[in-house]
Amino acid sequence: MICAIVYQLTRNLSPEEIAKSGFDKYYVDHTLALWPQAAGGIPFNACEFQSKGDVITDLTEDLAAEQKARTTYDNILRLVKDPEVCEPIKFLRAREIVHFQRFGEALRIAQENLDSRNFYAFNPEFDK
Repeated sequence: MICAIVYQLTRNLSPEEIAKSGFDKYYVDHTLALWPQAAGGIPFNACEFQSKGDVITDLTEDLAAEQKARTTYDNILRLVKDPEVCEPIKFLRAREIVHFQRFGEALRIAQENLDSRNFYAFNPEFDK
């Protein structure tokens, strides 16, 4: 959805508008093609996904990822006032909140089904 928003906002830019907006460095590499990257210009890669194969570790990472995404959407909403951008971002933000809640419930269920004295003594997915 974010790439679609960026495409809609940039598809009709003139070369002058591209240069004036600071979008020129991106344009030189990608024209107006969609190339996912962080706001600081770091391209997306699979290193953003973290997993260890441990239910407690992985669910905690999932919780953190949802909060980071929510914070990013909060920051976008602070900067952008265009309703055609804000409404989809609000939808995505709400989705992150629900995901956070579901991962929290999954973590609680996992903890309730483990020996609580041994949460961090072993990997419950591996050490049986």
